[in-house]
Amino acid sequence: MSELLWNLASFIIALGILVAVHEYGHFWVARRCGVIVEKFSIGFGKALWSKKGKDGTEYSISMIPLGGYVKMLDERVDEVPEELKKHAFNNRPLWQRSAIVAAGPIANFLFAVVACWLAFMIGVTALKPVVGHVDNGSIFSQAGIASGVELKAISGIQTSDWEAVNMAIVSHIGDESMTVTYSDKENIGVDVTKRLDLTNWAFDPEKDSPMLSLGFLPYRPALTLDVANVSSNSAAEKSGLLVGDRLLSANGQTLTEWQGMVDVIQANPNKAVTIAVMRDGKETALTLTPDSKETATGEVIGFAGVSPIFEEWPEGYRYEKQYGPIVAFGKAIEKTGSIIDLTLTMTKKLFTGDVALNNLSGPISIAKGAGTTAEYGLVSFLGFLALISVNLGIINLLPLPVLDGGHLLFFAIEGITRKPVPERVQEIGYKVGTVMIMSLMAVALFNDFMRL
Repeated sequence: MSELLWNLASFIIALGILVAVHEYGHFWVARRCGVIVEKFSIGFGKALWSKKGKDGTEYSISMIPLGGYVKMLDERVDEVPEELKKHAFNNRPLWQRSAIVAAGPIANFLFAVVACWLAFMIGVTALKPVVGHVDNGSIFSQAGIASGVELKAISGIQTSDWEAVNMAIVSHIGDESMTVTYSDKENIGVDVTKRLDLTNWAFDPEKDSPMLSLGFLPYRPALTLDVANVSSNSAAEKSGLLVGDRLLSANGQTLTEWQGMVDVIQANPNKAVTIAVMRDGKETALTLTPDSKETATGEVIGFAGVSPIFEEWPEGYRYEKQYGPIVAFGKAIEKTGSIIDLTLTMTKKLFTGDVALNNLSGPISIAKGAGTTAEYGLVSFLGFLALISVNLGIINLLPLPVLDGGHLLFFAIEGITRKPVPERVQEIGYKVGTVMIMSLMAVALFNDFMRL
C-alpha cells in the first residue's frame, strides 16, 4: 500500500510539473502576443483550488491530474466585446497563433535541457560499460564479442556508460542489424567493430532487459556472503537476520557463494529454511520462512528481501559525471538531443509496425517509473522528468487535430491557401483525432494492466 501511495504521489508531482511547464509555454507566448488568457488550469474537472490574478487570469488546480489547459479569449468559443476583439486568439496574425501553439512542446524540450543541466551539475556515479557475461549461442556471442571488453559505441553512437548503451540498443528495435565497437583486450588502445544480425532478435520489454535479450550482462564485482541490506517487514527481517551477518549455510548446505542462498530461498516459498550466520564472531542459527511470488512464466518462487555486499570495484570502473555550469549545459543539450532522437525513432517505428503496440506504456507504468526514480534520488528523478517531458512534447507535435501538432497542421494549410481551414473539416478532424488518441490510450492502459 505504501508503494502504491509513493508511486501515486510521485506521478502526480511529475505530471503536475510537466503539465505546468507545457501550459506555461502557451500562456507566456500568448500574453506576449497580446492575447487575453482567461484561465490557466493544471488538471481537468472540478477545481480544488482557484484564484483570480491581478492580470485577470483565473489560476486553478483541478481534480483530474491528467493534463491541463490555457483558455484564451476566442470569438469561436464565446461572445467577445468589440473593444476586446483584437485581443482574441482567433484574430491574431497567423505567425502569432502558430507561435502560441508551438510554445507548449518547445517549453517541454527546454525543460528537459534544464532538468539534464541540473542533473549534470549535481553529479552522479557512472559505470564504464564493461561486459561481464556473454551467453553461449546468443546474438552477442555469435558476433564474437566476449566478456571483459568495454563497449565504446553502438552504430556510431558513443556509449560512455550503461544508460547510453541501453538507449542505443533500444533505438534498434525493429532493425535488421547494428554495429558494436569495443576495446580489444589483447591490443590495448585498439577498437574493434562487429556487426550484429538482429533478424532473430526477440526483445520483450516485459520479461528481459535490452542487454539480456542480446545475451550479455554488465560487469559486476563478485557477491560476498555478507548481508548488505534487509528490507523492512520482509521475511529476512522477521527471521532476525541483520546487516553485517555472514551467511554460512542454508538447510544444512554449506554456502560458498550468494547464488546458493538464492537457490534455497527460491525453492522454498512459504516453507521454513534453517540458516546459520556468523555474527560478532559467533555462529547463530535462524529460521527464515520465505515469502512467495509468481514469475512471468507462472512459477511460484520464494523471496526473502535481503541483498549482499559486493566486492570492491576495480580501479577505473566507476567515475563521477559532474560538471560545471557551462560544460553541464552543453552536456544537457547533447543528452536532450539523444532523447529526442530516440523518441522520434521509436514513434516512427510504432506507426510503421516495426515496434509492437505492446511496447506502449500508460499512466500506470509512468507512475511506477516516477516512484522508482524518486526513490533512487533527485538525479534519477530529474532524468525521468527529462525523458517524459521530451515524450510529452513530441506526442503533442503529432499532426492530429486534437493535439498541438494538429493545430499547427491547420495553420500550415492556412498559410498555403491564404484562408482558414473550413470549420466543418476541422470538426471532422477533431473527431478522428480523438478516436485515434483514445484508441492509443486504451492500448497503453491495457498494456499497463497486463504488466501488473
